[in-house]
Amino acid sequence: MTSRDDLLKLDNQLCFALVTAARNVVAIYRPVLEPLGLTHPQYLVMLTLWDQSPRSLGELAAELAMEPATLSPLVKRLEAQGRVVRTRRAEDERVLDIGLTEAGRALRAKALDVPGQIMARVGVSEEALVALRDGLAPFAGVRTAVA
Repeated sequence: MTSRDDLLKLDNQLCFALVTAARNVVAIYRPVLEPLGLTHPQYLVMLTLWDQSPRSLGELAAELAMEPATLSPLVKRLEAQGRVVRTRRAEDERVLDIGLTEAGRALRAKALDVPGQIMARVGVSEEALVALRDGLAPFAGVRTAVA
């Protein structure tokens, strides 16, 4: 086989490495988030709301690179858990705002341990995770703030 043929080996594909890594990242987060009563997608929603709340469903969807139709059931489950509240804007009832409840705000204190637990499980430093995240930015369109 020539080196040109090597370009089409599965193990040489960035897309395969990213898909496999994404699946494994969710699996690594699962036992850490379980005591908080959160799935990985719900954790991402909460991270966004801890940064700024309330936000419209459309703003959340854009921030999380998700479709509103995909995000809506996640938000409904978080509302059923008492962590968020959904309200229609008085000035435009087409806009659905998502805000934190007191329980949702309180959960943030428990979630502060999540990044450290993930770093310990993976065995990498914060600097290594930041470098990895920043290296993925051209593929993900991610901002470069610390994770």
